[in-house]
Order: sequence, then structure tokens, then C-alpha cells
Amino acid sequence: MRLKPLPVLLAVAALVAGAATGLAQDRTGINIDPVAIGTPGAVTAFVLAQDLYRIGLAGKDALMVLTAARLAASADMTEGKAGVPEIKKQTTGKATSDDAGAADTPLDAAAMMAQAKELAGEDETILALIDLAEVEGVQGGPGGAIRRLSHLPAGMTDVWEVPFAGHSLAEVAVVGDGDANLDVRITDENGNPICIDVSGSDRVICDFVPAWNGYFQISVHNTGDRRNSYHLITN
Repeated sequence: MRLKPLPVLLAVAALVAGAATGLAQDRTGINIDPVAIGTPGAVTAFVLAQDLYRIGLAGKDALMVLTAARLAASADMTEGKAGVPEIKKQTTGKATSDDAGAADTPLDAAAMMAQAKELAGEDETILALIDLAEVEGVQGGPGGAIRRLSHLPAGMTDVWEVPFAGHSLAEVAVVGDGDANLDVRITDENGNPICIDVSGSDRVICDFVPAWNGYFQISVHNTGDRRNSYHLITN
């Protein structure tokens, strides 16, 4: 599910109030630029690739799965850890289940390519396209992204603290394994809500432009009855 920033109207009101009181440059308001936009990058590309892959797999469409693989390959993705100095994660709550779930994780381009070959069967045209895509590899990714894996038990909450640069598009995605619903809430350093998802999905993407350099809290709550092994993906 793609979310747009919640407090756009609130941000406009805050900016107007700030201008009226001479605090337009103060950091006590909402850390979001309500009018700035940016070009979607690797986070969006990777999540869209996962969604496209699922659709292609359900329809046994080799060409669509190949397209998903090429899109995934275009996303410059690296593995990160929660313990690096600029990223913090705290897990709170009490587990309501010890079910470990299936621990399915997002697929990379190579796995998607392999599935495309299987679906293609003896279709020489599609097999040739797959071979070409494998030779080409990554053809210039749309920016870079970092993904961090977390195994979140049922009933518990991860709270990540992530820095984003001001005046640049920030992309955040939560991609779960499908075992349990994940509710996601993103707030700025002042506790103002940026994005909130309380749907029945465990796949959320949100992008916004901070007004200044700052830390944002990304809260991921497992509302299901099984563990969800999800990836937090940020640019």
C-alpha cells in the first residue's frame, strides 16, 4: 500500500503560523515540506518489483515476472544492520504467540529470473529475453536503498530511528513476509505524524520531503498471531 504524508494540511497551517510569529525557520513544527516533490528511487522500484512479481506469479505470466526481475535488478539494494551508529531500533511489548511463521522474504532479481524461466517453459522468445536480461544485469539503478531484516513476534512493536536529509525525497517501505498484519506509523522528531497505515496489509510504502535534516521514528506493530519477518527499506 502506498501512503502519502498525512499532515500536509497541518504542515501548511504550521508554516503559516510560523511565518506570522517569525518562527518559519524554527524546528518545533512538522518536519515536512508540503509542496516539495521528488523522483521515486530504489525503494519504490524494489517494492513495485515485489508487487509485480506476485501478480505475474499468480497469473503464471513469465513476461510479467521477467519485468519484475528487471525492475528489482535496477534497484541498487544493500543489506544494513540495526546497530550502525545512525540507526537505532528498540523492540517493545509482550509476545502474544510463539508461532515463528513461514519467514518468507522479498525475492531478489536472480530468484525472479529463475521463476520466469520456469514459467516460460519452451517459449524461445521469452527465454531469449531472460538470457539477455541476465547478461545485461543492473543497468543503472534509480538511486540506492538499504534494507534491514527484523523478526517481529506477534503483539510486539519495533521502533526505528532513522535520519533523513532535508529538502530531499525520503522513501520508507515495510515489506512483510505475509504471515501477519503490520501497522506502520512514521513520526518526526517532534512526534508529528507523517504517515500512518492501519490497513490489513504488511506492505507499506511512504515518501515525503523533510523541511530540514532530522530523525524520524518508524513504528512497526505486529497485530497478527504469528511472527512476521519483514524488511525495513529506506533510501
